Formats: sequence, C-alpha cells, structure tokens
Amino acid sequence: MRNLLANIKIKVDEKVYLKNPDTSEKGRHIVEQSILLIDELGLESFTFKKLAEKIGTTEATIYRYFESKHMLLSYLISWYWSWLEYRLVFATNNIRSAEERLKIAIGILSGKVELDMNFAHVDEVALQKIVVAESAKVYLTKEVDDNNREGFFYSYKRFCKRVADIVREINPAYKFPASLVSTVAETAHYQKFFSLHLPSLTNISDNKESQLVEFLTEMVFKTIGK
Repeated sequence: MRNLLANIKIKVDEKVYLKNPDTSEKGRHIVEQSILLIDELGLESFTFKKLAEKIGTTEATIYRYFESKHMLLSYLISWYWSWLEYRLVFATNNIRSAEERLKIAIGILSGKVELDMNFAHVDEVALQKIVVAESAKVYLTKEVDDNNREGFFYSYKRFCKRVADIVREINPAYKFPASLVSTVAETAHYQKFFSLHLPSLTNISDNKESQLVEFLTEMVFKTIGK
C-alpha cells in the first residue's frame, strides 16, 4: 500500500501555472522553498527575487513556471485542496455510514495537519499556515470572475461538493449543503487565525485542535438536523 501511495500525484488546476512544477526537480524545488519562504515572510514581503536568491536560481526560471506570485499562491492553495480531497477519499473508503464520513471530512478540514511523506517536496504544516493566513487573497480580487472561469478554484469547489454530497445523503431535505460546507471550510481557517492572533474572537485554543473539530461537528450536525 505504501508503494502504491508513493505513485499518487496531486492534480492541480492547469490554469494556475505556466509549466507544471511537478514535472521537474527544479519545479518541485521552487514549490518546496516558496512554501517555506511565504510562511516565513508573508505574501506581501515575498518576492520572486528573494525566492531566486534562496534557491540559487534566476527570477526568469521561476517566471517560466508562474507568471506572478498571485499565480504561485493560487497553485499552492489549489494543491492543498486537492491534497485534502485525496486524504478524504482515502480516509472514507469503504465506510458505509454517511454520518461517519461527514465527521471524518470535518476532521480533515479543521484538524491538525502532519507531514505527508508521500509528497516530500511539500511541507503540509507550513502550507496549512499559508492557507489560513493567505488563501482569501486568491479570490478577493477584481479578477475573481475571470479566474473562476479559467478554473482557478476548481480544487476547492470539488472538495466542497464532495462533502456537500455527504450532507445531502444524510438529509436530502436540507436546502443549503453547499453554503454550509463552504462556511465550515472558511470558518475553520478563520477560527485558527483568530486563535493565534485575535483570541478574544474565539473560544478555540491554538494548542487544542480538538476544540475546533468539536465546534464545527456540533454546528454542522445541529444545522442539518442530525
């Protein structure tokens, strides 16, 4: 099974890159180091010049893969959601109970992330911190409609649809499954951010990951009437 998983590739929306970084060692190195540098500096202070200096290459090389740091961030966020979907599919395989599958989905959305050795060039712990702090910047732009038509957010929408389908399975009469799931996804991010930086806005402690899972599980199941 471990050998099988080692061959899995995370599919990322094609429009968020110029050249697929997963097809070359240089591309994977760009992804690896960009995650660490964005996590360290924040998106505003991050530049391709700083990344090029860090990995010993040229800015032109990075621009062959991504036309801007916004596109690079879009790639990283897309990779994250595709990875979460991979985890969800694997974790819920052969589980018949829809309620149990929904609990697993909520746990994956809001629980603690650990390094996945199947993808050695990605620090998933650092990437989740980027998603929490920076992901809204991918779609809160003037270009959001154009980006949406080009498929920038397909990974995120695909993950949410998969979870929304579980909600429909549990309660076909519930009218707002997509709204609920996207709300839970964003709430998971904001509550993590608040626990770190604005603690008076949350009852969730940064060092108690189970609190967020418990809060969102209670909210979802009470909302759908189960």
